[in-house]
Amino acid sequence: MTQKKITIAIDGHSSTGKSTAAKQLAEQLEYLYVDTGAMYRAVSFFALSENIITNGILDQSKLETRLKEITITFERNPENGNNEVCLNGKNIEKQIRTLEVSSVVSKIAEVSAVRAKLVEQQQKMGAQKGVVMDGRDIGTVVFPDADLKVFMTAAADVRAQRRYDELKERGDNVQYDEVLKNVIERDHIDSNRADSPLIQADDALLLDTSHMSRDEQFDTLLHWTKETQKKT
Repeated sequence: MTQKKITIAIDGHSSTGKSTAAKQLAEQLEYLYVDTGAMYRAVSFFALSENIITNGILDQSKLETRLKEITITFERNPENGNNEVCLNGKNIEKQIRTLEVSSVVSKIAEVSAVRAKLVEQQQKMGAQKGVVMDGRDIGTVVFPDADLKVFMTAAADVRAQRRYDELKERGDNVQYDEVLKNVIERDHIDSNRADSPLIQADDALLLDTSHMSRDEQFDTLLHWTKETQKKT
């Protein structure tokens, strides 16, 4: 019997394992996977590249004026099977994963015009169900009627260590304290912004990954998915 396709919304703090788990789940289910965080990172990269952010200061009116120049798409990497983000047709997957982009992405996400543009794209991507989407406001704004909502979290020091290890493995020259500061700052901005703050939806299941392996995270999400499919 073919399982009914559902919409899965995964929200949570940075470096909780959201993207990895969501990607695994989408592959297992043969669903579309959309990394909405990568979309905000792409806008951040554009703003940095075009000097719309200088010395950490965002020229919001200039960004809003130039949003029409931004087209974000995803392309499948044939080597690893991942969906990678493209800005105006150019693959920028590696460029958006730097600490420089991480340090400004929450500021970009505060801009209502940016959120409106990207939410509209995200809703179109998931209109037919059979989608796993992760981000900060998927279960509260993008898909408030999602069949399964999950909110992922973990202790800040655990998340900072994960992010630090990831950046060092890539060869980036970073300090742990710098990464921890970035994690805490992003949490504060994401949770306190006026437009679509990061909050756990009332009907979202909480998944604390502080002491969970990636396999354990995936197994939990798959179990919740199967239970949800039985009910729909």
